[in-house]
Amino acid sequence: MANNLMNRRNDMFDMFNNMDRWFNNWGPDFPAANMKTDVSESQKAYDVVIDLPDMNKKDISITYDNDILTVSAHRNSLNHASDKDGNLIMNERSYGRFSRQYRLPDVDRQQISAKYEDGTLKINLPKTHDLPNNDTKIQID
Repeated sequence: MANNLMNRRNDMFDMFNNMDRWFNNWGPDFPAANMKTDVSESQKAYDVVIDLPDMNKKDISITYDNDILTVSAHRNSLNHASDKDGNLIMNERSYGRFSRQYRLPDVDRQQISAKYEDGTLKINLPKTHDLPNNDTKIQID
């Protein structure tokens, strides 16, 4: 059930993130950034993979508090490619502050690990205990 709720929440935010014209009117402090994410769950851990291209590792922050994983990043500016007269033909990449949260319960805080490589952030969040199998046989009286 927690995964269904998280998926619905993420779908809602993705819908708003795709409204580039509306969001871009707010300027660089409220960008239309898409932190494209894959979250997988096994019996032992959650694995979160986030695309953060062209970011510096020092500009990425990860916190875990009250069952909430928060990933924040910022990009001060972008080097734009332009023609010989300096005219920018198209600009879809965002800069500014980016943040996204994920509800992932029962995590062993001391064992969380993260790696950023080739524009991809990978976070492993081991669970505090093995959760029981979802299949439960119920006896009828």
